[in-house]
Amino acid sequence: MPQRLRDAIRDVPDFPKPGILFKDITPVLADPVLLQLSIDKMTESASDFAIDKVVGIDARGFLFGPSVALAKNAGFVPVRKQGKLPWKTNSISYALEYGENILEIHQDAVSPGDRVMVIDDLLATGGTASATVKLLKELGAEVSCVIFLVELDFLDGRKNIDCDNIHSILNY
Repeated sequence: MPQRLRDAIRDVPDFPKPGILFKDITPVLADPVLLQLSIDKMTESASDFAIDKVVGIDARGFLFGPSVALAKNAGFVPVRKQGKLPWKTNSISYALEYGENILEIHQDAVSPGDRVMVIDDLLATGGTASATVKLLKELGAEVSCVIFLVELDFLDGRKNIDCDNIHSILNY
């Protein structure tokens, strides 16, 4: 079945800009069997870890995070782009390929000592995941693992993430 999952991910050349080969996961999301398989595989990747909170990264981490959180009997926490959360937040600026962005988390979203799992759809350069891990550690959380559906190995983004347990379901 993982081959069926791999086959469903569509390559979109020159998106969002020339020279980028975008890995489009929307065919996976549209197929209930593949969507469930993705959730199951992500949950299995964290089977060795007791988790208090699953942290989904804006925006595609929100697609998998709540389901994985329920499967792990954990809460779900969104990490969002600046200005999207209504309560008191901590924020972090991080570098993008061309420019920078800011992520935020509610100050009370995790407590010191909470064991958290970070989840997102794709690991490229690791900037967003790295910033998320830093935010969580600033709040005192223990980042148990970071899980992705897809990893672009040639970009070596995992080296930028301060976590010993990084797992990807599909590697390209």
